[in-house]
Amino acid sequence: MGQDGLAVNLKRLRLYKRLTQAEVAGKAGISVQAFRNLEAGRSQPRVRTLEALAEALEVRIAELLSPPGKLQAVRFRAKKKLRARDHILVRLAKWLEDFTELERLAGSPSRAKLPRISADWGEGSQRGPEAAREVRRGFGLSQEDTIRDICGLLEDNGIKVFTLPVASDAFFGLSVADEDGGPAIVVNVWDRISVERWIFTAAHELGHLVLHHDAFEVQKTEEDQKEEKQANIFAAHFLMPAEAFLREWSKSAGMRLVDRVLWVKRLFSVSYKTVLYRLHELGSMPNIRARFYYEFERHYGKKLRKAEEPQALPPESFLAPEARKAKEPQTLKDVDFSEKGFARLVREVLLDGHISLGRASEILGLDLPSMRELAASWAAEKEPTFGRPAC
Repeated sequence: MGQDGLAVNLKRLRLYKRLTQAEVAGKAGISVQAFRNLEAGRSQPRVRTLEALAEALEVRIAELLSPPGKLQAVRFRAKKKLRARDHILVRLAKWLEDFTELERLAGSPSRAKLPRISADWGEGSQRGPEAAREVRRGFGLSQEDTIRDICGLLEDNGIKVFTLPVASDAFFGLSVADEDGGPAIVVNVWDRISVERWIFTAAHELGHLVLHHDAFEVQKTEEDQKEEKQANIFAAHFLMPAEAFLREWSKSAGMRLVDRVLWVKRLFSVSYKTVLYRLHELGSMPNIRARFYYEFERHYGKKLRKAEEPQALPPESFLAPEARKAKEPQTLKDVDFSEKGFARLVREVLLDGHISLGRASEILGLDLPSMRELAASWAAEKEPTFGRPAC
């Protein structure tokens, strides 16, 4: 790779980690001017300096030296300018490249089961519900089934899922079309964003993949409010179809509104705002949102903050939201939203001898001791067999 590529990676990683040139130079033990020359592509480092820079930026040397991948068929919009944008695209390109290689070695390419846009889906807000119904049918879900594992559901239907923590509340996720190795969905799993929001984001980006085939251009950064609204409506109906929602809502008829909303949101693993949207859409109560906020304040003794997900606990057991994480009633854990297909492919090709332990550790971003431990665990496991007595 040429020195320009190294310069691009240095700047990308520095901005992503929110470091100044002086801070990186200090961590690497070089002068600020020396680092500026490297980042500007005016010089190349010695081996020792390259090692120090990799350590300062907490990456492998290979990441500093690898040419950044180029993606085009990507829908990547954010509410405001995102300094990590270039870094996310580079990480995504490398992940898609690795995923494609693993699929080739395993002989199991992804085959997505997404419906084509249909005129029957109507226009405007009607497109979301109709598309959601069609996608659920294609995924083998009835209109009364709840979704317990959205990552597994997407992966089982040929859609790649990539999770990446990005310290920003202006970016929740993006999607990649077939032309660039998709369909794929990226979800921001920053710990200040609730797991329920991760789940909604995955469904939202699925909506874009289905509804907005002609809007996958990486150069476009501004959100299209009409398309965002359609994807939101799709996500609400995909996660919580009317039949299942009404069934569960009717079961809670004896509760206060605030308790009913929080109870139903736990059943479907969605945000309370999604429940309120569905109630508003169904016309069940005028001013439903105002009533919910009023009851919440009276019941819990505080106003519900804009980015907060409420606790479904009695007052004596109330837990204040953690300073660094949006809380949910009976908070979901990270394992409730975790992609599994990528690691499963690594396991398969490693145990079959198609890649080395070192290559597996590079793909999964693990150090070699951790990779050895994981590989030993894989090798020791036996897949369960059903219908046969154990020997």
